Amino acid sequence: MQKRKIPERRCSGCGASFPKKQLIRVVRAPDGTVSLDFTGRKAGRGAYVCPRLDCFVRARKAQRFQRSLEAEIPEELMDVLEAEIRLMETEAAEDGSAAR
Repeated sequence: MQKRKIPERRCSGCGASFPKKQLIRVVRAPDGTVSLDFTGRKAGRGAYVCPRLDCFVRARKAQRFQRSLEAEIPEELMDVLEAEIRLMETEAAEDGSAAR
């Protein structure tokens, strides 16, 4: 029996490849709207970023999301994504300290 290959995607911030489920997806739908996709199942063109603030800041500063999605991305959406990543980092830090 053959094992299924785990799909990998490249982070727009650091350029490293990770399993798709570990990354956050920003998607441009066929109608042109841009949104966050935490399930990885929305239809459209996607760009991925690690759930690490430094990767997000690097990708945002270099406008890699706009280039990958070939669309303008509203600042409000970038602010929401930044807040979400900050929350994920905080939760991960709390989980790590609780395990010790």
